[in-house]
Amino acid sequence: MKIIFATNNEHKLKEVRALLPDFEIISLKDIGCFEDIAETGKTLIENAKIKADFISKNFGLDCFADDTGLEITSLNMHPGVYSARYAGEPSNSEKNMDKVLLEMKSLKNRHAQFKTVIALNIHQKTHLFEGICEGKILSARKGAKGFGYDPIFQPSGFTKSFAEMSMVEKSEISHRGKSINKLVSYLSTLNIE
Repeated sequence: MKIIFATNNEHKLKEVRALLPDFEIISLKDIGCFEDIAETGKTLIENAKIKADFISKNFGLDCFADDTGLEITSLNMHPGVYSARYAGEPSNSEKNMDKVLLEMKSLKNRHAQFKTVIALNIHQKTHLFEGICEGKILSARKGAKGFGYDPIFQPSGFTKSFAEMSMVEKSEISHRGKSINKLVSYLSTLNIE
């Protein structure tokens, strides 16, 4: 079964391909789309829909897109929809983490959650799937795996950061893994060529 994932983010692509071994995940590059689709939405849902709708409208293809945000309770749920560019343009994970660690330095409440929203455009309809992983922000980076904020996020019930976990370990509990599982459950009810 083939399906387009509306991303050019190699880290996300690798993670999603590992989560969906029974599907052939086609990237934007694979369909010749090199456009940087502007994420102008005010919510994760809006951004996921913008990306999926762009592919459906311009390429006439069924696809799914996601948007993910790190929501930190003490920072009024920021960086949220602005997670990728929290420290400004261009997107830089190290600077983003530095900014969060600085803002959290004197705060006692370290609670945070990662949220992923997937928008699936298929058969002229949009379906949404959400996954949340709760945890806390560490006071310093731990681990070298993963990407984004993974070195400073420790999921609830674990002593490791996301960046200390294997892809398999992370996928079992992650926000993206949960939303992908919902997507797979839905896709398995369809007959897609």
